[in-house]
Amino acid sequence: MTGGSQLTPTGTEARYEVFHTDCAARDVVDHVTSRWGIWVLICLRRSDLRFFELRESIQGISEKMLAQSLRALVADGLVWRRVEPTTPPQVTYGLTEFGRDVGEPLTELFDRITRRLAD
Repeated sequence: MTGGSQLTPTGTEARYEVFHTDCAARDVVDHVTSRWGIWVLICLRRSDLRFFELRESIQGISEKMLAQSLRALVADGLVWRRVEPTTPPQVTYGLTEFGRDVGEPLTELFDRITRRLAD
């Protein structure tokens, strides 16, 4: 066990055992696929947004849930956060390279779903 995460060597690289409860990758998957995490990632694929712009874009999300989701996604390295030293502070969020990589199949999934619903 390495740092609480289950790693299994497979060939030349080690892989996480995502079905193990101590797996770090499992936490990231939980945050990405949470009720609001997935919407935040899809929304930020279009452009970097300020907190209130995200809140307005994702209908039904409360400020508390948006803040919690963003905090988790920032901690996981999927989203970056920039604070402008103004009064009041302007906080902007965007996707990291990792976040773009993870968000791409999510966007494809929703594109496929919406194309099917149109039929």
